[in-house]
Amino acid sequence: MENLEKKLFTKNDASFICAHCGKEVKPLGYSSRNHCPFCLWSLHVDNNPGDRENTCRAPMEPIFAEVDAKKGFVIVHKCTKCGEIKRNRAAHEASVQPDNRMLLIKLTAGQR
Repeated sequence: MENLEKKLFTKNDASFICAHCGKEVKPLGYSSRNHCPFCLWSLHVDNNPGDRENTCRAPMEPIFAEVDAKKGFVIVHKCTKCGEIKRNRAAHEASVQPDNRMLLIKLTAGQR
């Protein structure tokens, strides 16, 4: 029987240079890092996590953070070009370049 389900997560854990602050972002080692741990900005590159199939490619501003009992911090990003909203799990407990906890806390209070 043919599997018609599309995989919704693709591990893509490559390092990159942040388009917003210019800092080098290292791989997490266990998941796909999709935002900068220093400034929390992202790029609109994924349709589904890690697939890098979205053609927009514009910067995504972190506009808010939520606290989830199971996931920890969840960053809400808004695309600066098309306005799409995406929710991304924070990596604030990562052993390599953890997300800036003070910025996450500010975002939970609605401060940018």
